[in-house]
Amino acid sequence: MAVRAVRGAVQLERDEAGHMDEQVGALLTAILERNDLTADDLISIWFTATPDLHSDFPAAAARKLGIVDVPLICAQELDIEGAMPRVVRVLAHIESDKARADIAHVYLGAAGALRKDIAQ
Repeated sequence: MAVRAVRGAVQLERDEAGHMDEQVGALLTAILERNDLTADDLISIWFTATPDLHSDFPAAAARKLGIVDVPLICAQELDIEGAMPRVVRVLAHIESDKARADIAHVYLGAAGALRKDIAQ
């Protein structure tokens, strides 16, 4: 079993806790499903949020999905002029038999524009 990293992002329509839970939950669910993963395959998850998001911690959505014994951390993205607003990014470390090239990175909605080279 190898350690792999999975990337993903979602752009929120608004800065509201319930909306963040819904969208980050959808992102995490898609990452798990597209990579045939369960919570037991997760090693850790890093979340970042753009500086315009204040309503909640993105990691709270993971806990609500039942990801309760995986180390999670939240950080703020750099405040770069012209960057896409209201974005939550994920970097999940996983255990997987998949080759690095077979990992499905998930960029939902408008966030697909962030990494057209790896968004699937």
